[in-house]
Amino acid sequence: MQRFLLQRAIQSAVVLLGLSVLLFTLLVYTPGDPVELLAQANPEVQPEDVQRLRQYYGLDDPLIIRYLKWLRAVAHGDLGYSRTYSLPVRTLIGQRLGNTLLLVGTAFLIALVVGSAIGIYSALHQYSPADYGFTVFSFLGLAMPNFWQGIVLILIFAVWIPLFPAGGMTTPGVAPGWPMAWDRLWHLVLPVAVLATSGMASWTRYVRSSMLEVIRQDYVRTARAKGLPERRIVRRHALRNALLPVITLVALSIPGVLNGAVLTETVFSWPGMGLLLFQAVLGHDFNVAMAVLLFLALVTVGANLLADVAYAVVDPRIRYG
Repeated sequence: MQRFLLQRAIQSAVVLLGLSVLLFTLLVYTPGDPVELLAQANPEVQPEDVQRLRQYYGLDDPLIIRYLKWLRAVAHGDLGYSRTYSLPVRTLIGQRLGNTLLLVGTAFLIALVVGSAIGIYSALHQYSPADYGFTVFSFLGLAMPNFWQGIVLILIFAVWIPLFPAGGMTTPGVAPGWPMAWDRLWHLVLPVAVLATSGMASWTRYVRSSMLEVIRQDYVRTARAKGLPERRIVRRHALRNALLPVITLVALSIPGVLNGAVLTETVFSWPGMGLLLFQAVLGHDFNVAMAVLLFLALVTVGANLLADVAYAVVDPRIRYG
């Protein structure tokens, strides 16, 4: 296992390095120049000022030189400075990361628990009206884009029926303590519903399929032939084995939830990493966009490594050399 982890760690580092080159190149060649945008916004900026700023930020250097300078800074823990927010990128990400984790963590937990419960019920009541209803829900949840769901929920529950806030994270002027906690929970409802819907749809399909495969096995039929109670058969024999392959999918689902949070946070103006990335790309804030994209790539690579390890932990038949 140690040798396998070392090999995967080296592979992950190579993948991250390659992704950093690709992301850096794409952002550099994105139409628009931050210095030119600054000059357009301020008519008092002179051409010599523009040239001096380009030299100061190294915008006239060759691509490889710019990348190596950025890579050396990142290796020393320097993610750069945000031109839009006038803050170090590390400080900015530290302010936004907790908000994203709150949103994504809540949605992921709800999707996993509710989706698994629905999948188990559907498998045990196959071809029932409830099973057909949950199947339709799964297809709709997978087919509807997050941003469309968000707009529809805002229109229904924030405009037509004003039950929840249309966006933001807190209401100005709310007293700290329990009132603020309740207010933040109220702001979480709609964005969590959007993120959790697609997750629940996926987990429902996964768990239902895995459970149907297990309850058709010979050892489950043998347990029923012995006269064991159905609840005991489901809990101790079917459910335990059905959830083994699903456990490994938990890690692989994390990047998808984070990527979905980009559009969800943008629609609901949730001050997290997703909204930060969206604003950084539109505002040509290179350092911020590069840092957030690299963070998402790191989570994706780490989740894949975690999934491989989970396979070996939950399934004793798998051994890595």
